[in-house]
Amino acid sequence: DILSRLDQLPPEHQLRIAKALNALTKINQKEAAQRQFLPFVKSVWPDFIEGRHHRIMADAFERVSRGELKRLCINIAPRHGKSELTSYMLPAWLLGQDPSRKVICATHTTEFSQRFGRKVRNLIESDDFKAVFPETALKADSKAAGRWDVSGGGEYFACGVGAAMTGRGADLLIIDDPHSESAGINPTNEYFESVYEWYSSGPRQRLQPGGAIIIVMTRWGKKDLTGRLLAAQGSDIMADQWEVVEFPAILPSGNALWPEFWDKDALLGIKASLPAGKWAAQWQQE
Repeated sequence: DILSRLDQLPPEHQLRIAKALNALTKINQKEAAQRQFLPFVKSVWPDFIEGRHHRIMADAFERVSRGELKRLCINIAPRHGKSELTSYMLPAWLLGQDPSRKVICATHTTEFSQRFGRKVRNLIESDDFKAVFPETALKADSKAAGRWDVSGGGEYFACGVGAAMTGRGADLLIIDDPHSESAGINPTNEYFESVYEWYSSGPRQRLQPGGAIIIVMTRWGKKDLTGRLLAAQGSDIMADQWEVVEFPAILPSGNALWPEFWDKDALLGIKASLPAGKWAAQWQQE
């Protein structure tokens, strides 16, 4: 009733009401960013361009954060925001929610993984992050790019495929593109086998009771990590059971997956530049 008659109030009252509404909006935005993944992303990354597939990823990430989803595999075309959301935004958001979490993030090389570790670390130190999660902070004596601790006992550890993880535990294990592009274009059975053996004997064994695993990757063939895990799931009832989400760059309808960023003509131009036979494996996830 007051707002409907706002123009009838004295100017000083209008100003006070406007300030109160602005403060309420900020409180609501902060609470939404704490509970929901995409509102958090938008609060710390204003230039983020949201696509439909990001909303599907966000829903899965929120179920992981609530403990409802323990094994998630996302297969997605390159350059569609998978690493920025999964290896950059997600660890920061989860550590903000619970500073006692232990996170391991692995990619195809240690250098690439540490680059994300540095970005997550710097985000947690930023004013935008502190505006959402003021209680989460880095420990002063632990700020290396690929290995740091946060208040509350939480830890972050970055490594490359093949690296040892002795002494490390994980409430969340993120594996982002375990296969490099160069190896994926001309893979060998031995290469795929080595990645699977590393996963089985290394990071998979580092999981804490009740911990979750998220694998996000571009598909390269039936024997890549996703293929091996799904084969095991189908043949062994004791194997991890995965929720799989697949995003082709061009949908069966013929439309681009992320038209806000990639139009179809640009994607078809990339297709034409790929080696013969690699379009389906790399972009359409067949």
